[in-house]
Amino acid sequence: MTINTKKLLVVEDDPGLQTQLKWCFEGFEVIIAGDREAALEELERHHPPVMTLDLGLPPDADGTSEGFATLEQVLEKAPHTKVIVVTGNNDRNNALRAVALGAYDFFYKPIDADLLGFIVNRAFRLHEIESENHRLSLQHPQSPLEGVISASPEMLKVCRTIEKVAPADATVLLLGESGTGKELLARSLHALSNHADERFVAINCAAIPENLLESELFGYEKGAFTGAAKTTPGKIETAAGGTLFLDEIGDMPLALQAKLLRFLQERVIERVGGRQEIPVDVRVICATHKDLLAMSREKEFREDLYYRISEITVRIPALREREGDVLLLARVFLEQASKQHGKQMHRFSKDALAALEAYPWPGNVRELENRVKRAVIMAENKQITAGDLELGGTGHDERASFNLREIRDQAERQAVVRALGHVGGKVSQAAELLGVSRPTMYDLLKKFNLK
Repeated sequence: MTINTKKLLVVEDDPGLQTQLKWCFEGFEVIIAGDREAALEELERHHPPVMTLDLGLPPDADGTSEGFATLEQVLEKAPHTKVIVVTGNNDRNNALRAVALGAYDFFYKPIDADLLGFIVNRAFRLHEIESENHRLSLQHPQSPLEGVISASPEMLKVCRTIEKVAPADATVLLLGESGTGKELLARSLHALSNHADERFVAINCAAIPENLLESELFGYEKGAFTGAAKTTPGKIETAAGGTLFLDEIGDMPLALQAKLLRFLQERVIERVGGRQEIPVDVRVICATHKDLLAMSREKEFREDLYYRISEITVRIPALREREGDVLLLARVFLEQASKQHGKQMHRFSKDALAALEAYPWPGNVRELENRVKRAVIMAENKQITAGDLELGGTGHDERASFNLREIRDQAERQAVVRALGHVGGKVSQAAELLGVSRPTMYDLLKKFNLK
């Protein structure tokens, strides 16, 4: 076999087979375990990429219960470890059961060193490929949704939810601050749905005057009001067969909410000035940055409408809550803006990167994109500074951001100051808030030179 230092865990209770397998894999670092407890200990200690597992382990050496129990625990603790099950001669049912549970492959006794070596080497190679793919995915993270750029677990979870929800015809409510990408996710819902070949029609309920919103949504008949020279279908009819996106639905007038509720319940509309009921089949997606439940308690939003439009609710995190996304998005926007404006490729200075991370981004992704675009247009040099971004300096050396001791000290100091502020400077009460003793509290005050 090829000389290798890779770790291989062999779970086998027969001393003779232990010696034989160790000899078979002489070029590997072979770790031997004779029972389930030892196997799990070695798994925890060495994290082997591949292991062989005899199903007949004590105390059930003549059966398979202990072997299957070991397999299940191994797969639970180390799901990426490739387990090759070794079973009795032509014991096909147990071999298939093991693979169904998650084993990588199986091998029948008696041991054929060449064939088992081939299976083990193939398992190692597959583990290497999977590990490399995982490493590359962390270096070049991609969102599953077109147009959505993210590496944060919070946002990727939202993307997975969108993927699951899209094929269903349920009404979806997207909740998130302004600038978080609600319309982009609504378009993703449409693109992944059964309505993808039909129209996507969007209307911003906050951008249209109250007296015009009804006719925009439901359409109007000729002569319904002054200036209605011809019968005109509304956005709901226009979106028939496709998707209707109602952005900022929290700004919809109460009177119109009742009419929208009737449409969602009965799937028919009446144009302004008309009496004919028109059936419309359309997927409805709503979005808002407001707290609709709180509004319903204040009688500012219909509670029955809220429950009708929120069959599935997706909460979109603010940019400040998306770990690592600020710099990722900033670099993408920088590249796009440089190409769009025919500029040489720009790069961020150290103070710009520190300022980007420190800023809270109240306007979210939209604000970040606008600041980067403006900086590209206005910058006189190839390097984009914090001043070009109009973010100013961060007030500290950005290298400190990577010093764990300084980060801990800063966090501790902030916690102590906050606690003192909450209790009016009373040391004993501040110590109680922080969950420390009075002597420890005095040590912290002395450490951070606080009075």
